[in-house]
Amino acid sequence: METVTNKYVVTTSNIDGAPNESNFAICEQVVSLKVLRQPAGEGSDIVVVVKNMYVSIDPYQINRMKSYSCSQGTVSAAAALLPGQAINASGVGRVVGSTHPEFKEGDLVSGALIWGEYTLVKGISLQWLQKLDTNLSFPLSYFAGGVLGSSGLTAYGGFFKVCKPKKGDKVFVFAASGSVGSLVGQYAKLFGCYVVGCAGTKQKVDLLKDELGFDDAFNYKQETDLNSALKRYFPEGIDIYFDNVGGEMLEAAINNMNVFGRVSLCGVISEYTDDSKRAKPDMVAVVYKRIKIEGFLSVDFMDIYQEYISTTIIYLQTGELKAVEDISDGLDSIPTAFVDLFRGNNVGKKIVRISQD
Repeated sequence: METVTNKYVVTTSNIDGAPNESNFAICEQVVSLKVLRQPAGEGSDIVVVVKNMYVSIDPYQINRMKSYSCSQGTVSAAAALLPGQAINASGVGRVVGSTHPEFKEGDLVSGALIWGEYTLVKGISLQWLQKLDTNLSFPLSYFAGGVLGSSGLTAYGGFFKVCKPKKGDKVFVFAASGSVGSLVGQYAKLFGCYVVGCAGTKQKVDLLKDELGFDDAFNYKQETDLNSALKRYFPEGIDIYFDNVGGEMLEAAINNMNVFGRVSLCGVISEYTDDSKRAKPDMVAVVYKRIKIEGFLSVDFMDIYQEYISTTIIYLQTGELKAVEDISDGLDSIPTAFVDLFRGNNVGKKIVRISQD
């Protein structure tokens, strides 16, 4: 096989509100593998062609799809996407062609792939490409931005490095059944904290309490007064709030924080598609309670990567940590998988399986 036809997902226009399936299309290109079966000559581009197996579906991508977002000028992973441009994302695949001396056909790798059937990894993207340890008996999906990928590092670093927990701290996690929140709650429990999570359906609430070990959980959609709800679940106040959503819950959490409380801002999905939901926390409370509020990205935690990965692998091997995944099949399912993040239809880490070989 000297060439392959590569299908990949693109946006058809900028998306400045809630996304829907009509915002996406599938394009095709022909990829030649012939030249990639030999080492690169002097002056040639170094390229690794990966057959994608799993790709990560993440809500932050909506900010790249907008005509403008302040996030687009911060880090390369948040750079603006033009309509018709391939959408890069974390993923796992198998090398099918390479001019790179460290990668050969058949290698399983993780890194910055695209929402497509194949990825030509070159240039700066090569620094993120890494071989997977085939001795680890975990599902490959774990490495596609999941518990052993960006979601895991985000949860671990956002909790331990940003929040600096103490045993016995009272921890509140919003969107606790999601890819990051579900891990934060478990890390917090394993560390010795009291943990309450909230989610938007009974199924998700039951998951938190019955399977993930949260001390308590509630459905925020059934609460008419978020302030009162948090007072009920945290009569002695909140020490740590891990926020994935923003909006009114951030305001209520600030009102219920203890002195020297810590707020870890992982994401504000409620504000990504609706400017009217911007949080307006009581800044007087922030000042007088000396509350620390910090936003972050997973790339901020590379200095603790080895600590995170070794700790998480042990927890997974002992069964103390559970990875919750929501896997869809086929390239064609990517648009709906992405849109479902904003409809609250996912449970755990959203991943699309493109190929199994």
